[in-house]
Amino acid sequence: MAAASVPTVGAVNRAPLKLNGSGAGALVPSSAFWGNSLKKVSPKITNQTISSGSFKAVAEYDEQKQTSKDKWGGLAFDTSDDQQDITRGKGMVDTVFQAPMGSGTHYAVMSSYDYISAGLRQFKLDNNMDGFYIAPAFMDKLVVHITKNFLNLPNIKVPLILGIWGGKGQGKSFQCELVFAKMGINPIVMSAGELESGNAGEPAKLIRQRYREAADIISKGKMCCLFINDLDAGAGRMGGTTQYTVNNQMVNATLMNIADNPTSVQLPGMYNKVENPRVPVIVTGNDFSTLYAPLIRDGRMEKFYWAPTREDCIGVCTGIFRTDGVPKEGMVKLVDTFPGQSIDFFGALRARIYDDEVRKWISGVGVENVSKRLVNSKEGSPTFDQPEITLEKLLEYGNMLIQEQENVKRVQLAMKYLNEAALGDANEDAIKSGNFYG
Repeated sequence: MAAASVPTVGAVNRAPLKLNGSGAGALVPSSAFWGNSLKKVSPKITNQTISSGSFKAVAEYDEQKQTSKDKWGGLAFDTSDDQQDITRGKGMVDTVFQAPMGSGTHYAVMSSYDYISAGLRQFKLDNNMDGFYIAPAFMDKLVVHITKNFLNLPNIKVPLILGIWGGKGQGKSFQCELVFAKMGINPIVMSAGELESGNAGEPAKLIRQRYREAADIISKGKMCCLFINDLDAGAGRMGGTTQYTVNNQMVNATLMNIADNPTSVQLPGMYNKVENPRVPVIVTGNDFSTLYAPLIRDGRMEKFYWAPTREDCIGVCTGIFRTDGVPKEGMVKLVDTFPGQSIDFFGALRARIYDDEVRKWISGVGVENVSKRLVNSKEGSPTFDQPEITLEKLLEYGNMLIQEQENVKRVQLAMKYLNEAALGDANEDAIKSGNFYG
């Protein structure tokens, strides 16, 4: 590594410094900044000819001396490239200081996702619960949020609400339940249907009651939280198709007030100031842009967009089919055959497996006897042996589900009925020819 020249400060007296008795001298400044005297050190350098003006230090590496426990052993083989760091800095500073895109040193010679992600610190948490897979990113976000709300962190305002949102059927609620079970938490659960009522103010009061219930559990020495499913469906506004009611408004306002004052949540008609424990609030939804904007601001709600990766889908499918003997290679093949499908697609896929067994049972007892056999029967509910599940059968049922999805998207019956009334293609022919009366 070439030695950089040392800038001078003020008036500098330069005196030659001899290295290992060589005649080459490097100038060391002597000034008011550096001090008038420097400790003379004679570095032990192997006999090398050092050219005047610069010298090169070579790292010594001896395979006999090097051990696997050597702290700096990897430096001799460091082949990393700083191009990725430069690329990440593109756009972070003024463009005056950067070359155009596609030229200059910020152009990435390497393009490796593994290299970029290697800089992230990852904590290996046990992400399995009773054989079910919990996505590491999901578990990390939820566990950290709950833990932070129970800690007394100095000069930090921790958001009370964690909003987990994403596409339909991606397993948000089920993953939350698995994390709660992993942490030993029995949450107080609310659903979107409880956020509307014929009585004005009833849902807002219910939220405060449920929050106080969770606070009482915490005060008795057991961790708890408030879990609200599908918040946007109950308190959001989906455009012109839904009416914004007083209860929608009060639910948003109540959650805002609880987020601002989590340790002083009063019920209506109670005005004595009693401190209650802080209760973390977890909400799920599909589109938080339908909620009141001040509710979802960063100080009140920490937002987490959940979109499972390919590895997450494989892990979840392994948990779904864990008792069916499908090998790991089969799960990889299944997920790769149906890319872009939600998690509940694979759950519905497994439910289809029992269709043949149910058909055999119905044909055995007769359709007219199904009601007597299943409802209030002395014989009890029928039992089924677990059917044999193969990858070929799963792919067959998967293609059937895909076909049903395509039918829904393609047919669009409402538009068809409006355009063609009850006459079908004959109506379209009559409109084109102008013969409306036969």
